[in-house]
Amino acid sequence: MFFTRDKSFYKTLVTLAIPIALQNAVTFAVGLADNVMIGTLGDSAISGVYVGSQLQTLLQMFIGGIEGAILILAAQYWGKRDTKSIRRIAAIGVRFALLIGLVITVTAFLLPSQIVSLFTSDASVIESGTVYVRVVSLSYIFFCISQVMVATMRAVETAKIGLYVSFVTLIVNVICNYILIFGKLGFPALGVTGAAVATLFSRIIEAAVMVVYVRCVDKKLKLRFADLLKRGGELTRDFLRYGLPIMGGQVVWSVNMLGQTMILGRYDAGVIAAVSIANMLHNMMYIAMNGLSSAVGIITGKTVGSGRMEKIREYARTTQVIFLGLGILSGIAVHFLRDPFIGLYGASDAAVAYAREFINVISVTIIGTCYQAACLFGLVKSGGDISFVFRNDTIFVFLVVLPSAIIASYLGAPPWVVFACLKCDQILKCFVAVVKINRYNWMKNLTRETNEV
Repeated sequence: MFFTRDKSFYKTLVTLAIPIALQNAVTFAVGLADNVMIGTLGDSAISGVYVGSQLQTLLQMFIGGIEGAILILAAQYWGKRDTKSIRRIAAIGVRFALLIGLVITVTAFLLPSQIVSLFTSDASVIESGTVYVRVVSLSYIFFCISQVMVATMRAVETAKIGLYVSFVTLIVNVICNYILIFGKLGFPALGVTGAAVATLFSRIIEAAVMVVYVRCVDKKLKLRFADLLKRGGELTRDFLRYGLPIMGGQVVWSVNMLGQTMILGRYDAGVIAAVSIANMLHNMMYIAMNGLSSAVGIITGKTVGSGRMEKIREYARTTQVIFLGLGILSGIAVHFLRDPFIGLYGASDAAVAYAREFINVISVTIIGTCYQAACLFGLVKSGGDISFVFRNDTIFVFLVVLPSAIIASYLGAPPWVVFACLKCDQILKCFVAVVKINRYNWMKNLTRETNEV
């Protein structure tokens, strides 16, 4: 049978996926609001913010690795209802996140123009990006705190708080963007600087809300500040053992993203603006898929941690069918939303033409993205075979994606061909995922007995 008869799977999947997807939607709306408002200032402004955001992308990749380690380990311990171990895992995650956030913040604040210059040689884009990076870098520490707290809450099936926090962030960010970018209510029109200040302020609010919730409202973990000072013991070694491959995978992916920006940055501002527009539509369409994939990961970790291995086979078959179908529907939706979405931007004719071509590529590759992401991340990685996903990503990024794009660019291929090379792994990984999932050799219980911890 392709679908499990276990109704609790579908109920838990929807219960977890809806708030996670809505949180992703709100987060996306924050980025879209930035893009659309900045878009009225022209291609250079759009490109400057896009290039300047690459450091935020790098930070997100690192923090995503820490979040992944928290989710996988904590979800398995949640299956055993071992909250003491989960508190220690959260504390370990916070310490690592703050260290990484501090390093990237200092680097970005002191060397903004040098960082932006790595991705483009366009003087106007460098100018806009430098202004944006210097201010927005101050938000990185607050982002680290809030994301680690949200991941910890998700691991114990408290997914709604992430939605509420993101909604507050959206309201604050949009209002501040409107006031500061365009100079309303007596404030000067700050343009790109205004967008950066709005992001900083909203991140501060986001972190404050999460800290208050975890400290004063949550009743599952009862996490206290004193927990952050306790030594992790064996759990620190487990966090590094299982977390490093996740972080390594995120680093590989961040190198991939930065490499893509550098490759496409060789073109003019119109191409860079088009990439920003196309990626924004891709992110919008992937919101529901990401929420469902994250929910699958939590269910998988919890089920493996509780020792119910026979259920995982049923869940794996069901997951494959669901996400293949959703991928096909997403591809169709991307195709029909292309022109209306591009119309939201005040981009140049050249940028619009490029964006249409890039979105045509995405309408195909998103099918693979939906399937392989749910299989490799929601099942394999959360099921305990963490190093496989790391190795798989490394091979594709360094032996397929970046080399093919560099060669295509060097040979003078049109931008859409280079873009297609950068997205080709999303289809190719599906063949790997089919084989790996159906061998069922990825289910591994990573937890320790309480007395070992």
